[in-house]
Amino acid sequence: MNGTPRSRGNPAGGRSCPCGLPAPYAECCGRFHAGQAAPTAEALMRSRFAAFAVQDEAYLLRTWHPATRPDGVAFERGMRWTELEIEAVSGGSPFHTDGTVTFRARYAYRGQPGEMHEQSRFSRHAGAWVYVDGTVG
Repeated sequence: MNGTPRSRGNPAGGRSCPCGLPAPYAECCGRFHAGQAAPTAEALMRSRFAAFAVQDEAYLLRTWHPATRPDGVAFERGMRWTELEIEAVSGGSPFHTDGTVTFRARYAYRGQPGEMHEQSRFSRHAGAWVYVDGTVG
């Protein structure tokens, strides 16, 4: 990717949010993509999954800790993120400064199903939750 932030707007339309919660995209993760701060590490995790699903590079970079943030996000052609399952959450509430979220993300890559398992670390930076890094396992 050339490093230029881009967003595809609201490809989810009025359908349920890509993060898996039973709310329309605009009322769920779309509001975070539009600028509202995620109140918890889990909400940020869900909104980042949805951002990968809708290819919102600007949001992903904005919610990545500056110490670990890449120059850009390369979206794989033929990759479609299909389902998010949160397995465990530690910390990450409105009262914490750090948190972890363990999840499974399912996808289809060129028609073949796959799954990614990760424990992600989050922290507060300038008052907002940001993704620090993750351990894929």
